[in-house]
Amino acid sequence: MNTCLFLSFSFATRPPDAEKAKLDELLRATPKLHKALIHTPANASDPYVKDGPAPSLVLQLYFDELPDLEAALSHSSHLGALTSRDEFPALAQAEVTQQAMLVRPFAVAEPAFEMRPGEPYCTYLVSYEGTAEDLNARHAHYLENHTRHMATFPKIRELEVYTRLDWVSQNPWRRVHFMQRNKVAFDSPDALQQALHSPVRQEMRADYRTFPPFTGPNNHYAMATRVLAPH
Repeated sequence: MNTCLFLSFSFATRPPDAEKAKLDELLRATPKLHKALIHTPANASDPYVKDGPAPSLVLQLYFDELPDLEAALSHSSHLGALTSRDEFPALAQAEVTQQAMLVRPFAVAEPAFEMRPGEPYCTYLVSYEGTAEDLNARHAHYLENHTRHMATFPKIRELEVYTRLDWVSQNPWRRVHFMQRNKVAFDSPDALQQALHSPVRQEMRADYRTFPPFTGPNNHYAMATRVLAPH
């Protein structure tokens, strides 16, 4: 799972259940899709940040290779159906952003679950949406230092960091070029909230103040997550 596509949807009206079920089937039929995560908003308090409402829906789609991801974004691909108001009226009218990124997994002490299809859990999605004066130095600090703190969150189940890359897409969604994203996973919103109020979060905040200079917003969203395995 070397690459990951993020599709973020913002809409005023939630899609009906029939449209959500149809989305599941579309994703399951996407060629070369290794795994799909479907994120919707959840609640957990962070003592340091409150970044407003989360995206209505985030699809996180994993592919082994970048050409497989790009094929899923071609004119004739399955994912192109998401732009059809006849097939997906709610999703097609949403504001949508897209970004392909490199996946960087990190070991955690208690990876107690294989993300089992159909069993929801909780993730904290974080995005660094600007750039850095020295991107190499910034990534080096984050990947070598900040992740060491993150990996010690109590009851953390997964840690991944995503860095940007160039990708080809033939779909009309707005492209974004966030410098970095990361994700931590927990069994429940309560477990996430306990982690965010632990001493580890204080250590992370102290380390955050030592980051090499960067610009742009830094957003944090608690999300309810379920895994969708392809056919």
